[in-house]
Amino acid sequence: MTSKYEAKDIVVLEGLDAVRLRPGMYIGTTGPKGFHHILWEIVDNAIDEISSGFGSTITITLNQDGSATVEDDGRGIPVDIHPTMKKSGVEVVYTTLHAGGKFNNSNYKFSGGLHGVGASVTNALSSWCDVTVCRNGKIYNMRFESLEDKDGKVHGGQVVKPLEEVGTCKSTGTKVTFLPDKRIFGDQQFSFDMIAKRARELAFLNKNLKINVIDKIGGGQDTFHYEGGIADFARYLVEGKTKLFADPIYIEQEDDDFKMELALIYTDSYTENCFSYVNNIPTTEGGTHETGARSALTKVFNDYARANNFLKEKEANFLGEDFREGITIVLSVKMNNVQFEGQTKTKLGNPEARVKVEALTIKGLQEFLSQRKSGTVAEAILEKAKGAAKTREAARRAKELTRAKNSADNFNLVGKLAASSSRNREKAELFIVEGDSAGGSAKQGRDRSFQAILPLRGKPLNAEKKRIDQVLGNEEIRTIISALETGIGEDFDLSSLRYNKVIILSDADQDGAHIRAILLTFFYRYMRELINDGHVFIGLPPLYKVYKKGYEEYVYSDAELPAATARAGKGYMIQRYKGLGEMNPDQLFETTMDPEKRTLIQVTIDDAAEAEKMVVTLMGDDIEARKDYISKHANFDRVDEFMNEYKS
Repeated sequence: MTSKYEAKDIVVLEGLDAVRLRPGMYIGTTGPKGFHHILWEIVDNAIDEISSGFGSTITITLNQDGSATVEDDGRGIPVDIHPTMKKSGVEVVYTTLHAGGKFNNSNYKFSGGLHGVGASVTNALSSWCDVTVCRNGKIYNMRFESLEDKDGKVHGGQVVKPLEEVGTCKSTGTKVTFLPDKRIFGDQQFSFDMIAKRARELAFLNKNLKINVIDKIGGGQDTFHYEGGIADFARYLVEGKTKLFADPIYIEQEDDDFKMELALIYTDSYTENCFSYVNNIPTTEGGTHETGARSALTKVFNDYARANNFLKEKEANFLGEDFREGITIVLSVKMNNVQFEGQTKTKLGNPEARVKVEALTIKGLQEFLSQRKSGTVAEAILEKAKGAAKTREAARRAKELTRAKNSADNFNLVGKLAASSSRNREKAELFIVEGDSAGGSAKQGRDRSFQAILPLRGKPLNAEKKRIDQVLGNEEIRTIISALETGIGEDFDLSSLRYNKVIILSDADQDGAHIRAILLTFFYRYMRELINDGHVFIGLPPLYKVYKKGYEEYVYSDAELPAATARAGKGYMIQRYKGLGEMNPDQLFETTMDPEKRTLIQVTIDDAAEAEKMVVTLMGDDIEARKDYISKHANFDRVDEFMNEYKS
C-alpha cells in the first residue's frame, strides 16, 4: 500500500456508478426486500401522482422474462428539456440522483419517497429499463441499459435509445418496464404474494386508488380498490374477531399542509393494535403521531365519561391503557419534511406531528360524539374501559406476584433454567426447548459459556385468547418472563434483556408447530419489541440422517432427501427423527445448536398488518378461517415465505 495520498487518488463515481458500487446505501439490502424495493420506487412515483389528484389506476405486471411493468394514468413524466441540465425530463428523472418534482410542494403536496432517489436507483440496478410516456397527445419512448466498458466495468442506466416520439394518444400516463440486474441480485424473482399484500395496503391507504397486480408467470391476478379507505382497512384487520360495534369510527381532518385519517374499532380481545403510516410508509415503531392519537383518545373519552355521569365525581379517570384494550387503530398522516428515527427509520420523530394529530383527533372524536347515533358506540367503549381498569388492577397484583416469585430466581427457574456461565448479553443465547427429554439433551450438549436452556414442561397459554392477568397466571409463561428479565406489556424493557438470541427449539411435527405458534403469539402480543429488534429465532432441527459406513449427512426437509440419498450412494440407511429427544446431546449440538453449523430462522415483522391478520387467523376463535388458511398455505418445508433465513 502506498503512503502517498494525492488528489489523483480520489475516485469520483460518475452518474449512477455509486448506486451499483454500494446498493445497500440506497435500497438497504440486495436480498428479497431490496429486490422488491426497486419496484416500489416506481410504484411510489405513480401513487404520488394519483394522491395529488392525477389519475386513479396503477397496474403492476410481472412478465415472463423476469421483468416488471408499472403503468399509471397520471400526467406522464415531463418530456420537455430541463432548463439547466439540457436533457429531457425523462432522462433527468432516470439518470440523476436526487432529481424529481418532490423537493418543493408545487407539484406534489405529499410524497411517499424517503430519499428522492427512486427511479434513478431502479434504473441503475436494472439490466435494462424502458420508459413510455403519454403526454400532450403524443407517445414518447426512451430506453436505458447497464453496459460494460472496455475494462469490464459495468455502468448502470446508460441511454441506449434517446427520447423520441413514437405515436399519438388521447390519454396520459407513464409505463415503465425494467429487468433487475442479476449481477446485483442473482437469480431472484418477484413474489406475487408479497407484491399483492403491499398493493392491498396501498389501496387501503389511498381510497381513490385502484391497483391491479398481474402475474404472467404464475397466472395470478388481483385488483385492490377500497372506497372506504382505512375504515375498510380496520374492518379487514378485525375479521374473525367479535366487534363491540359494527362500523369503525372514521375521522378525516386536514390542517394547512397536514392531512390525517384515523379509523378505530373495538373487539372483545385484550391487546391494542395500532398500524400507523406517514405518506404511505409504515411506521412500525410508532412515533409522535401515534402519541398524539392516543393522548386525544384518552382525553376525549374521559371528558365524555364525566359529562355523562359514567365516572362519578370522586372516581379517578381511566388510564390511556384502559381505553386501548381491544382497540384496533389505523392512522395515516400525510405531511412534508418527514423526520424518521430509529435504526430502521420506521419511527416518526416530528414533534409537530404529535400536536397536529392530537388536535385533529380531538376535533374529529368530539364531532363524532356529538352525533345522536354515537351514544351506543361510546357506551360500549366506556364499558370496555371499565372492564380493562379492573383487569389492570388484577394484572398489577399478578405482576407483583410474578416479581416476588422471580426474586433471585428462587421459585420459577430452580430446576428448570440451565443458565449460561457468562454474563455477556451480546453473546448469550436462550434456547426454549419443547419437553424434558429434549431439554436434557440440550443441557448436556450445549456450550455452557454462552448457551442457556429452558425446557417447557407443558404447552404455554395461548395469549391471543386471554387477559394479561390470565397470561401471567400461566407457569410456563412466567418462567419465560423470568428468564428474559424484560418484564412484559407496558413494563417491557428491552435494555434489560438477558439474552441476545431467544431461540425456539421444538419438534418438527404438528405439536412442535403449535408450540412455536403459541410462543410467537405471546412474543408478538406482549414483547413485540423483542421481535422488531431481531432477537427471536427458530432453531431448525434435521428431519433425517442419511448414513452408511464412513458417510453421514443430516437432512432438514423432505425436499432435500432424494439429493442426499443420491450423494450417499448404495447401501445407505435413513434415520427419521420424530423428536428432538431422539438425538443424543452431541448430535443435537452439531445439527441445531453449534453456531458454526446450525441454521436459524430469524422471526421478523416486515408487514405488521399481515402479521396481525395471520396471528388472529391462526390463534383466534374463527375455526373455519383457520382451516381455510392452513389448507391454502400450510407447507412446513417453506417457512421461509414468512421469515427471513438467518445463518449464524
